[in-house]
Amino acid sequence: MDVETSTAIEGGSNHAMIRKLRAGKYRLYSRKKNPKTGKRRNLGTFASRAAAERHERAVQFFKRG
Repeated sequence: MDVETSTAIEGGSNHAMIRKLRAGKYRLYSRKKNPKTGKRRNLGTFASRAAAERHERAVQFFKRG
């Protein structure tokens, strides 16, 4: 079973969805759910939580740029 953890970004209203997998890696999910499937989009799997957080910041930078 996955362990769900969230990192507050930009005032706490939006959360990066970083979950620790059973294999010990961390997966970054989209903030929004897909209305059709009700699931979040996989934005990558990383060896460390810090790497997942760095990628989440990069995603936000390019999304708003």
